Amino acid sequence: MSVLPLVFTSGWASGINAYAVVLLLGLFGATGLSDEVPEALQRPDVLIAAGVLFLCEAVADKIPYVDSVWDSVHTVIRPIAGAVVAALLAGQSGSLPELAAGAVGGTTALLSHFVKAGTRMAINTSPEPFSNIAVSLAEDLGVAGLITFAIFHPVAAAVIAGVLLVLGLVILGFLAHSIRRFLRRRAQRREEKRLARQAVGGGG
Repeated sequence: MSVLPLVFTSGWASGINAYAVVLLLGLFGATGLSDEVPEALQRPDVLIAAGVLFLCEAVADKIPYVDSVWDSVHTVIRPIAGAVVAALLAGQSGSLPELAAGAVGGTTALLSHFVKAGTRMAINTSPEPFSNIAVSLAEDLGVAGLITFAIFHPVAAAVIAGVLLVLGLVILGFLAHSIRRFLRRRAQRREEKRLARQAVGGGG
């Protein structure tokens, strides 16, 4: 059976939380629940590192503005992780060229990352932190649920991931105005702080 559905789903999930994907796949492989997981993801050091980084993300992802900084840092990390995981899955299966799998996983991860990062920027325009926590928890549960589902029903999981990706891109389009307003406000605050520092310096 082709590994492409699992590659696509893992790519989508990596764009949301790459560390959770590595951790879950590694655990499924290490416990023998799946033969699709390569040994590289099952190594104890990989699992420990993924677990620690997952905990860091679980905290940072729920703090307003910190989550956006975290997302900015991971603009490169998540697509690379998606590509690497996809290539490893393809190498294990042998049903799909590793380069093609890496391209699918990396591109899908990049798109879902943009959806996640853009949505968070829009949510951060709200002064209360509870929406960040709720969205972050929903993302964590969604990634865990879909990766688990993909291990046993890869085609159905890939369809769900595709629908979520399209819906996310559509919603991101509607949120574009809020994101631009957020960026303008942040730039304005920086300018006000700069002018205030100049005023204080001039007054001294």
